[in-house]
Formats: sequence, structure tokens, C-alpha cells
Amino acid sequence: MTSTLDRTPPVRPASQAPTAGPPQLGIALAGLVGALALGTLVWQRSGQVPAVLFGIGAALGFVLFHSRFGFTSAWRQLVSVRQGAGLRAHMLMIAVAATLFAPILANGVAWNDVPAAPSLAPLGFGVVVGAFLFGVGMQLGGSCASGTLFAVGSGQTAILITLGGFVAGSTLGALHSPFWTDDLPSHPPVSLTTVQPFGHLGAWVLTMAVVGAIVGLTYALARGRGGRGARPVPPVDRAPVARGAARAVRGSWPLWVGALLLAGLNALTLWVSGGAWGVTFAFSLWGSKLLDALGVDVMSWTFWQDPANAAKYQAGFLAEKTSVMDLGIILGALVASALAGAFVVHRRIPGRLALGAVVGGIMMGYGARIAFGCNIGAYFGGIASFSLHGWLWGAMALLGTVAGLRLRPLLGMSNPRPTDSVC
Repeated sequence: MTSTLDRTPPVRPASQAPTAGPPQLGIALAGLVGALALGTLVWQRSGQVPAVLFGIGAALGFVLFHSRFGFTSAWRQLVSVRQGAGLRAHMLMIAVAATLFAPILANGVAWNDVPAAPSLAPLGFGVVVGAFLFGVGMQLGGSCASGTLFAVGSGQTAILITLGGFVAGSTLGALHSPFWTDDLPSHPPVSLTTVQPFGHLGAWVLTMAVVGAIVGLTYALARGRGGRGARPVPPVDRAPVARGAARAVRGSWPLWVGALLLAGLNALTLWVSGGAWGVTFAFSLWGSKLLDALGVDVMSWTFWQDPANAAKYQAGFLAEKTSVMDLGIILGALVASALAGAFVVHRRIPGRLALGAVVGGIMMGYGARIAFGCNIGAYFGGIASFSLHGWLWGAMALLGTVAGLRLRPLLGMSNPRPTDSVC
């Protein structure tokens, strides 16, 4: 479950799951009308593909909310109390996505005859430093890239502070990107499809082997948590649950359901757009557009002079892929949370937590930009695309998580304890 800016997580027996509140039909209807209106506007201004991607984004927001699929909390639980359930869900998601990506990438075709391309990136200081910063920022900001969007959509207005930092950091990262990509040494992108003679099949086998090893390691860590008398690894907290068929739109979904659906929607994104799901490029676009409106000549930046980036900038935020999908995620989460009776507007936040949200957001935004992506574009999409940089990103973000956990108490945030009954 992706964390928010709460000071202390609730502690209760794992057998007790909170009951879902009554549906907030007015808010849900407003969200649906807003999504339909914005989707229509995207279709009229930008065409069919961006409108479809907006719809996929809305589906992602719905799934993210109901499965409470967390990246921030999964790494925090693993490091703090050796709870590996979240990371195992990551591995299931990546394994299924890689299985779906392989035939799409091997054939190189997608919808509207757009050639599908893997999410490859160089191996350099940008990935190492950027992913580490992102890992620290996740724990200070209380969320990841996708988690920030669905938290905003579900009414957690406090997380807007994190989003603001995200946009600022991503924009600053765009300004500084030449230093990290051109001035520092790096190795060209490495695809697992080219390091062995069996192409995508061999890359898929290698990926499954690493995924299996990581799953096994999480169980080994749990068994080795302590000696005689040690408490068992605490279970993951459970979100409000509605019983029966209503659970599909009212209650929480198992992590494995979220993993399967996110993998499928990422593969659909690859097929429709020719590229995997991403989140943070939009933040650089939004921030740069704002600076442009204030009179800053952002088009003189090397980042926006790149032909591909310049084309996305000129297309605008209602046409650029990650931008329309991010907007869809927010609205999809809004509808999902309202139907679940969980849409709550947070109005107050302690000063130290606000500081952590800002600093964490800036670190994540900057880190994602110089590391060629975030937990979605680099970690999820990169590994599923058989890019070695995705694994490097994950390893460095995990190290950043260790550092971030040491900083959280300074900002009034608690970490899971071995004596907690839930994480």
C-alpha cells in the first residue's frame, strides 16, 4: 500500500479489516463527467491515440487505488522488517509484463503501425545517482510517482506538496540533464536481448531467473529475521473491504490482482503508443510550460532542443503521452475512491511533514529526470523491456530507501517496527 503523509501508521490485528464507507455518488459522478469531458477534449484536440491513452490512464488510476499497489511502502517494509510481500508483487507484475512485452517488441509493431520500442537507457552516473535520490525521496515524500498521482486523485490534498516538488525537481533535472548525460562517462544502453544468442526468448528466460531469485531471497530474509523467540514478519495492512461482488468497485483488491492488471495495462500502453508506460516526463513538461508562461526561455535548454523532446513540448500537455495518462490516473483514482467511500480531503499537515514532502518530491523529480525514468518508466518499464538499466535503477533505489528510512524520523515520520502487528 502506498504510504501517505500520516505521522504514524495504524496498528491493529491483521484479522481486523476496516469496513468500507458508503459510496460518495456525487463525487464519483463529478469525476466521471470530468473524465468524459477531458477525454473528449483530448480526442478533439490531439486525436485518437492520446484519447485512448487517457482512458488507459484512468484505468490505471482505478487499479492503483483499489489494489493500493505500493512501491514506496514495499521497499520500506522490506528494509525495515523484512516483509517481502510488496516486492514479490513487483516481481509478479514485472514477470507478466515481460512475458507480454516480448512478442510485441520482438515483432516491433503496435497499434496504428507505430513501431514498438523498448525502454532502454545508458548505464551511467545519472542512473546511479538519480535512482538513489529517488529512493531517498520516496521515503521523505511519502509516495512514488504513480502513488503521488493516485493519492492526489483520492483526495489526499497534502500529497499535492509532494507533486509540486516533483514538478520542480523534474524541471530542474531537465535543465541539468546535459551534465549527467554528456559530461559524465556512461555506457551505452544494454539490452538483455543482445547479450546472449537467443534474442527475446533468451532475455525473457534471464529475466524470469532473476525474478525467481529475488522472490526466493524475500522468503529467505523473512526466515532469517531472528533467532528463537523472534516475532514473525508482520503482515501487510489491509485496506477497507466490501464483501461480495461489490468488492470490485468498493473494496480493496489483492496485490496479485493489481500486479496482473498493471502488467496488462502497461503492455496495452506499449501496443497503443509504441512505448511503455511512463509518468515523470509530464512533470518536466508541466514545469517548463509554467516557466515559459512566466517568460523563461526554456526552449534554449539542451533538453528541449532535442528533436524528440521538442516535438512533445510543441504538442502540448493534452497530446503528450505521459501527460494525458497522468491526468487520467488522477481522475480514475478520484472515481475509484469515491465509489469506495474513501475520498477524503486533507486540509492540514504538520510543518516537518510538509518539509519532507517538498524535499522528497524535489529529489524524486530530479532523480527521475537524470535517471531516465522513475519507478514506472525505468524500474517497471525498463526491466519489462529487458533493459539492464532497469535492474540498476531498482538496486540503487533500494539503497536510497535505506538512507531515506534513516532520515524519516527527523521529519516526524515513523518506520515499521518489528513489534508492529501490521506495516
